[in-house]
Amino acid sequence: MSSEIVQVIQNQEVTYSDTDMMADETGSQYLSFIVGEEEFSVSILKVQEIRAWEVPTFLPNSPGYIKGVLNLRGTIVPVMDLRMRFRFKKVNYNATTVIIILKNRNNGKDCLMGCVVDGVSDVFNLEESEISDVPEYGSDIDSRFTSGIMTVGGNAVTLLNLDNLLKLDLIKHPYSGGQVVNG
Repeated sequence: MSSEIVQVIQNQEVTYSDTDMMADETGSQYLSFIVGEEEFSVSILKVQEIRAWEVPTFLPNSPGYIKGVLNLRGTIVPVMDLRMRFRFKKVNYNATTVIIILKNRNNGKDCLMGCVVDGVSDVFNLEESEISDVPEYGSDIDSRFTSGIMTVGGNAVTLLNLDNLLKLDLIKHPYSGGQVVNG
């Protein structure tokens, strides 16, 4: 486990700046995390911060996987439980459950979305050429949320497509999403 992840677990909250998360000459950096018993990853440049689990404020008439909203230093951020979004049957909240605050562009605006995961795994470097395409599953499986598969330490790790995962019209809720506030 990398020292950054240990710091997250010990401090319960860590904020990264873009300069902290720049890729080095050996490739791009990715944050991996556990959802159910599967490992997923996102570009670390999309990670705003990692927070300890806290119960969000309920948002009426939202899909079941939208747990509510958090007030993140004056910015209202919707929170999506990835276990529920991916239809995992087992959803437990415990000491390793965290909310990863991800940033993405949506309808021309920078937006934040909290994603509940079972735990943070690692930060690693990987060349883009080492990411395999997502296999064709057929028409019955929705692969819009994945953009590739990587092998890290002998394990397959799914790279998430945040453009689709955090796209508000795919959430099917009129909520406009948390906007990034500058300054």
